[in-house]
Amino acid sequence: MFRARIPRWLLGLLCLCLLPALAACGSTPAAGRSSTPTSTPAAPTLSNALLTYKGHSGAVISVSWSPDGKEVASAGDDGTVQAWDAQTGKQHWTTKIASYAFAVAWSPDGKKIAGGGSSGSVVTLDAATGRLLRTYTGQYGAAEGVAWSPDSKELAAGNQDGAVQVWDATSGAALVTYKGHTDGVELVAWSPDGTKIASASHDGTVQVWDAKTGAHLLTYSGHQAPVWDVAWSPDGKRIVSSTGALGHYPPVESNNTVQVWDATTGQTLLTYQGHQGEAYALAWSPDGMRIASGGDDKTVQIWDATSGRTLLIYRGHTNIVFTVAWSPDGKEIASASQDGTVQIWQPGS
Repeated sequence: MFRARIPRWLLGLLCLCLLPALAACGSTPAAGRSSTPTSTPAAPTLSNALLTYKGHSGAVISVSWSPDGKEVASAGDDGTVQAWDAQTGKQHWTTKIASYAFAVAWSPDGKKIAGGGSSGSVVTLDAATGRLLRTYTGQYGAAEGVAWSPDSKELAAGNQDGAVQVWDATSGAALVTYKGHTDGVELVAWSPDGTKIASASHDGTVQVWDAKTGAHLLTYSGHQAPVWDVAWSPDGKRIVSSTGALGHYPPVESNNTVQVWDATTGQTLLTYQGHQGEAYALAWSPDGMRIASGGDDKTVQIWDATSGRTLLIYRGHTNIVFTVAWSPDGKEIASASQDGTVQIWQPGS
């Protein structure tokens, strides 16, 4: 629709005239609408990492902590999954799984690591040795998100063909195929109670569905842009999701937000706009109080999960941040970047 353009000099004059009146009136969010906090300029900035891991020969796309917090697994553009010591950075092993490795997830029981890569590659590896245990079939195109069920018995993977596949992790038998999306699926996340799966897609939605039957339960369309990441709150009552489109679509010029919403009703509870550009990475702190997000602006931002107030901005990376992950005790964060590093640092309390 055509819109008449207002000359800049006239727009500035109108703003000057209206500013006193707006200040006197104040601003109150409409009832039932989500609040929209922005990055707090006074939020402290941190640039020093406790450890910088440089084991990959290209961009690092995904990172995951071991359940005991002693090790980290990472996956990258070099096609490898690597496991290494979270305190020293000493590499324990490296395994090539595909031309490109996009996703990695340590099983909750600590025994296996799942990896996802190009050409539909979904595998599990022995967490102690990196030995290939099983290759899962039924996926087409790149597998860009993998997630374990809380009991480590099942494995889910999202795919660029728009489907999500769930397997028995031991036998490799296909259990459920979810086809509710109309475009590629980037990330999948299992609910803490193991009954539901949330999948984020380039079709602009996050969909929640029954992990056993594949029955559709809820569609969240609050982003109106490709959705890159999704994560459940530790109590399973809320979900956080974010927009990003690297390598698939032109940059997202609008609706560049992180949204927190009710996992049952789909109601938007909070909109976070602290990042300058697209947000690719999300992680909820183990205590449920904070959310970490990272993206195009090369920062990781820590913010209050209820109010949206920015608590800390981490500026240790020199390129896009693709993944963030809290340590199991909530004292450290691992962040993976296109700059080829994984950095471990302390977000504070």
